[in-house]
Amino acid sequence: MLFFVCAFFSFVLYLILTAGSGNIGLWAPEEIALAFIFAVPTGLIASRMLSALGFKGGTAFLSPRRWLLFFIYIIVSFIPALVKANLDVAMRVITGKINPGIVKISPKLKTDFGMTMLANSITLTPGTLSVSIDDKKKELYIHGISLSGKDAPISEICGNFPEWAGRVAE
Repeated sequence: MLFFVCAFFSFVLYLILTAGSGNIGLWAPEEIALAFIFAVPTGLIASRMLSALGFKGGTAFLSPRRWLLFFIYIIVSFIPALVKANLDVAMRVITGKINPGIVKISPKLKTDFGMTMLANSITLTPGTLSVSIDDKKKELYIHGISLSGKDAPISEICGNFPEWAGRVAE
């Protein structure tokens, strides 16, 4: 199944990149044939690489509900947090009021995808950086530009990102 998903995405990506090259709609017959020819080995290589990395396959990540929740998360939670963090970091640079530190949080996420989504969201937000993930305990170490202490609440560090990561990824 994973091979077919990887090959399909490769086929579609090739067609998107070569749009406007022909006389059958947007593509020439040769382009459609080349898309298929390139999609097969690309799908094979990508599926083997993902399998070697421990990806279990399945089609859960193709769920429209999951994608809708992801886009809602981006609009409702991530972008406002991004803007707020940019302003906060700018003020801290101007005033020099920083209290850096590293804290450990336990976001109670069950999947690697959820932990990865949370870690990436934290790292993309200015002033915070995901330093390490403890896979066994499902804990995340985060460096922050200004923390109230080692026992800072999760909401101070990453807002509602863990709840959204749980909704989207699990």
